[in-house]
Amino acid sequence: MLTKFIELLQYRELVWNFVVRDLKVRYKHSILGFAWTLLNPLGMMAIFTVVFTVMLPYASVEKYPFFLLCALLPWNFFSNSVLSSMYSVVGNAFLIKKVYFPREVLPLSAVFSNLIHFLLALPVLFLLMIVMKVAITPWALLLPVMIVVQVIFTIGLAMVLSTLNVLYRDTPMIMEVVLLVWFFLTPVFYPMEVLPQSRLLWGMVLDVRRLVYILNPMASIIASYRVILYHGAPPAFDFLSRTAVTALALLVVGYLFFSRYSRTFPEEM
Repeated sequence: MLTKFIELLQYRELVWNFVVRDLKVRYKHSILGFAWTLLNPLGMMAIFTVVFTVMLPYASVEKYPFFLLCALLPWNFFSNSVLSSMYSVVGNAFLIKKVYFPREVLPLSAVFSNLIHFLLALPVLFLLMIVMKVAITPWALLLPVMIVVQVIFTIGLAMVLSTLNVLYRDTPMIMEVVLLVWFFLTPVFYPMEVLPQSRLLWGMVLDVRRLVYILNPMASIIASYRVILYHGAPPAFDFLSRTAVTALALLVVGYLFFSRYSRTFPEEM
């Protein structure tokens, strides 16, 4: 794995070229271009704000637009990375059959291109933070740590899904449904506090809130973004460290899974 990492470093210019190509293709013939990076999450924020502060108000959530946006931006980065990475290998079948390069470059470039969109949208988040007079605390300095943990988790999942889509072409259709369910199971537009701390199930008392943190790494990641930015407080380091370990484990599993089947990609396509 270390050898592959060194090889990928040698091909870093190729990764960047794929990222640039993805960005150009995405906004080709688009009038607004990169402005959609900002307009899309802002539009979603406006819709959710109207729904959950006017039609179905959460009385306990103050400054709801910022509360929502500091979770919506990382979720969009994750979901867009997952969807685009699934096509990263099959969409480059011609190159794979003709030219040698580390196949890992493809899902990596898909994740990194969406990471650029995420980073470009962060100034809007901080501008909204200032406009809505949300206190900026030293805990906001943990933002790069949160981004790194999320990137590691996303790359691991991207490698698994890009491989599965080569083997089973119905993977994207399944993942669209999975991502929708995953979105509602992650505290993006609602506070974690709405989940019950105890629920009786089959004679057992379950801490639903804790269970969501443990079983859903994205819930822990999203909640940590919100805690350091919206609440200005330290994240739950036990859950965050567990999520970081999970992300690293998924990266290793994803790499091994990808490496095992990458040799057969030309035949499968």
